[in-house]
Amino acid sequence: MSILNKNSQNLPIERNLRKTLHRNLKFNATEQYKLLRTNISFTLPEDVKCPIIGVTSSVRGEGKSTTAINLAYVYAESGKKVLLIDGDLRLPSVAKKMNIDGSTGLTNFLLDSNKIMIEQYKTIVNDKWYVVPCGPIPPNPSELLASKKMEKLLKMLSEYFDCIIIDLPPVNIVSDAVAISKYLTGMILVVRQNYTEKDEFENCKRQLKLSNVNVLGLVMNGVNNGKSYYRNYKYKRYYKYYASHEYQQKSDEGK
Repeated sequence: MSILNKNSQNLPIERNLRKTLHRNLKFNATEQYKLLRTNISFTLPEDVKCPIIGVTSSVRGEGKSTTAINLAYVYAESGKKVLLIDGDLRLPSVAKKMNIDGSTGLTNFLLDSNKIMIEQYKTIVNDKWYVVPCGPIPPNPSELLASKKMEKLLKMLSEYFDCIIIDLPPVNIVSDAVAISKYLTGMILVVRQNYTEKDEFENCKRQLKLSNVNVLGLVMNGVNNGKSYYRNYKYKRYYKYYASHEYQQKSDEGK
């Protein structure tokens, strides 16, 4: 496996990213992302050359992908060579949020890792920032993320980057985030005020603890006047997709 630097083709960043990237947000939100970067640096082991940080949530809609994108960007702003990977191999959103081509990406790397043209994933926003979309949706996301190929890929990429951030599916819906956690330096858990149900949040924390996941910290989105509390919300569409996907996969295995 090797990383090639030829045929560089910077990814275009257009209108959709203006709604996501912290430099277009209000000052307070911008500073919070920078503070998040600083706080993470204090929790990471000093001997880790390239920390690999997963970003997840209890369910969909809590802002994990937006958090992952902005965290990667502020790392690049600080001069770090950073790679953002869309590790949600079921309902990927990074390519859409950044308005980039998502037809190739992580799954292609895992299926054919003999050569990786990493320079084609460099953004034009910052020459220190690389973004690898999900690529084609695979039939076995959890198995791919937990595979030796994934471990080998991350080790190889760690030699090229200062930091790797992976956007992962919600913990309470599928096992993907827990499956890849053994290859991560740590995990960031994202919740949203007035949206996240307390029981769901507690269940998420419990699953991460039982799996010995190193939780680096918690990000609360949508905080209003400093209040932190939980209310009910709906996540049926996301759950329905994952449930039907898992059922179809088991049916196929039984044929």
